[in-house]
Amino acid sequence: MADIISERDVSDEDIVSLIELLFFAYRDFTSDPDAILAEWGFGRAHHRVVHFVGRNPGMTVAQLLSILGITKQSLGRVLRDLIEKDLVYQRAGDTDRRQRLLFLTEEGEALRLKLMAPQAERIIRALGEAGDEAEPNYRKVLYHLISPENRRSVSEWLTSRSARGK
Repeated sequence: MADIISERDVSDEDIVSLIELLFFAYRDFTSDPDAILAEWGFGRAHHRVVHFVGRNPGMTVAQLLSILGITKQSLGRVLRDLIEKDLVYQRAGDTDRRQRLLFLTEEGEALRLKLMAPQAERIIRALGEAGDEAEPNYRKVLYHLISPENRRSVSEWLTSRSARGK
């Protein structure tokens, strides 16, 4: 494992420890939303769809597929569940009627905010406890965990959200 560590002197044990910390943090970060999703009979894929559609009302199915990196068949099942529960609706595009534009209903937006609240609280608390440099450093680490070929599209996504105040 040491051969993949190029510029920093980090031991193999430190790397393994960081991997384990990430597993534990992810377990706890997802635990509250998982409990809420279970009440609906949903899983994490439903959460991701609700989140991204809520952050970008009117996004196309193709855009959502690109962001999530899942198959059309998998997304179809998740969308069907969300539409049946009246959390998401779709309509044809204004200029291209073949496009399916996705939106959250009022209940879908309420669910999005309910799912996000405990995660936001957890991040706010962690950043506060970690100190002044935590946010920019955490952001850098997360960004560099993203595959290099996906970083540009993620940066563009985040920049467009910031510019729109979303």
